Amino acid sequence: MPNSRLPDTASDTMDILSRLVLSPTASLSSLIPRLQMSTAQLDELVSLAHANHVVVRGMEALQAICAAFSEAGLDVTVIKTLDHWPDFGSDMDLYTNAAPDVVLALMQRQFEATIASRSWGDRLAGKWNFEIPGLPEAVEIHMCRLGQTGEHLTLAENIPARSRAVEFDGKRFRVTSASDRIMISTLQRMYRHFYFRLCDIVDSAGLVASGALDYEDLKRSAQQSGIWEGVATYLVLVSDYVWKYTGSHLVLPKFVRDAARFDGKVMYCGKSFLRVPIVPQSAELYRLQLLDTFRKGEISSGARLGLLPWLATAAAIGHKITGSDKGIW
Repeated sequence: MPNSRLPDTASDTMDILSRLVLSPTASLSSLIPRLQMSTAQLDELVSLAHANHVVVRGMEALQAICAAFSEAGLDVTVIKTLDHWPDFGSDMDLYTNAAPDVVLALMQRQFEATIASRSWGDRLAGKWNFEIPGLPEAVEIHMCRLGQTGEHLTLAENIPARSRAVEFDGKRFRVTSASDRIMISTLQRMYRHFYFRLCDIVDSAGLVASGALDYEDLKRSAQQSGIWEGVATYLVLVSDYVWKYTGSHLVLPKFVRDAARFDGKVMYCGKSFLRVPIVPQSAELYRLQLLDTFRKGEISSGARLGLLPWLATAAAIGHKITGSDKGIW
């Protein structure tokens, strides 16, 4: 349990939130009195909880959008939004194999949606953000591609066929298979953002503990996509963070731990999230993915991946000059 000193840094607050979420003996009622938190400190805790998606939000709009796709005879899979149920992600994330012009027409006709400005990264990744009247957050739809540069075609194409129907609050949705859910989380955290939200730790730990993961299927699919080392590393990072607060590691097969390139010792709290160093750790995962892609003769996907460092550099320069990477990343 934490000591009685007041939390005066983001790291302290993240530690408290982690104990509240991960420790089976911790509770808000028992921790707050011991910490004697001021109103400002409690506000910081709530703000961090929001940033890490551990506060409940609604989902009626998501049901309407999925229903519209179904009625039009189009496949649609919820790829991230419901991972954190009963909380939502920061936006609604969907995947479809339907052609972009068909999806754009559907969204405009059914929901009077307008297409948000697309960055270079959005165009490469094959994703569109739709702004719908009355919705405070965008609806992000990935079409026919996955990955930061849209390099994953086979993984993307198989999402609908491997999806499963799950009920949330009395409503049914198609969501990704357990293996695909871990791979998509890995792409997002290990190959794009390089940080974890606390909810990512909790959700993935719960998925592992549920016994729903077929590790042989996960390895086979991840190897096909060139991200097996990243997937294994992702799971080990989750396990190590859970161990830090519960004293118990997740039960992972030896071949998963053996494939991991680094462990939880490198994780640190920065700017409200749990971060993984880009150099050399994440850069090594990118190098392995790039080599594997070219080794398989996937020239187009390799060329797309080769644009990633340039895109990241342009985003960094843009952020330094204007304070924003909008339009690039």
